[in-house]
Amino acid sequence: MLNRDELFDLSGKTALVTGASSGLGVTFARALLANGASVAICARRGDRLREVASELDPTGERVLALRCDVGDAEQVRAVAEAAVKRFGRIDILVNNAGIEAEGSPFAERIADDDFAETVRVNLLGVWHCTRIVGTGMIERGKGGSIINISSIGGLGGSKGMMSPGYSATKAAVINLTQNVAANWGDRGVRVNCIAPGYFPSEMSEFVRTNPPVTEHVWGQIPVGRFGDPEELVGTLLLLASDAGSYMTGQTIAVDGGFSATVGARTPSSELYDVWESWLPGDKGRPLRP
Repeated sequence: MLNRDELFDLSGKTALVTGASSGLGVTFARALLANGASVAICARRGDRLREVASELDPTGERVLALRCDVGDAEQVRAVAEAAVKRFGRIDILVNNAGIEAEGSPFAERIADDDFAETVRVNLLGVWHCTRIVGTGMIERGKGGSIINISSIGGLGGSKGMMSPGYSATKAAVINLTQNVAANWGDRGVRVNCIAPGYFPSEMSEFVRTNPPVTEHVWGQIPVGRFGDPEELVGTLLLLASDAGSYMTGQTIAVDGGFSATVGARTPSSELYDVWESWLPGDKGRPLRP
């Protein structure tokens, strides 16, 4: 029987983490590196990405920074090829890159182009990375683990809080996870999904810095607080390592119990006032008859 250290050991493996110039992507890259993997990190912000790489590994031996817009398949292909050239293979893919381009939780205030941009990055980006990196895993014949980062927003609707395009793409990622897992399981490629709740990130700044919104969200989380990024590491390592070798097609919510509750609270008028003062133009004001 393998012991704890052997189960989660990633020595000799290579991981590719997208959206790793800040936030959860940095946490994921650091955890994979600390458990033995070499890590290629990519994001659109090249300067910040290089800073992160230097912080993670000052020697530069086990971390490779590659600028990439995951919504562009050719850029993804170039990143995959560079990672394989440097480290020999990719064993683990963490599809973390994501945006919320709509800038409003109110569907009637969202521009078509902003909705489409969210789809391009959050869904097409996951698809490009999964197809290109996963095909390489199949061709190499050694299998691999793909970990998609969805959201509790992909598990159901939300009144007056999450942007509909963002939530729709995160729901699509869950279904994409299931479909690819069903098709690639016989060739050793496991595909799973993590659905985080509310964690510190650039995207959650509004929720974390406006007391009425914070109170509204905390009131729906059984543990009564936001998550610490480190609380995602255990699930990440489970899915990346041999500890999760019989897991595929699964979505694990790491959300303090948010998704276990029966229903979400209706936002208060005070919360709507905060939206209106925070967002530009009419994006924070629901359309009334």
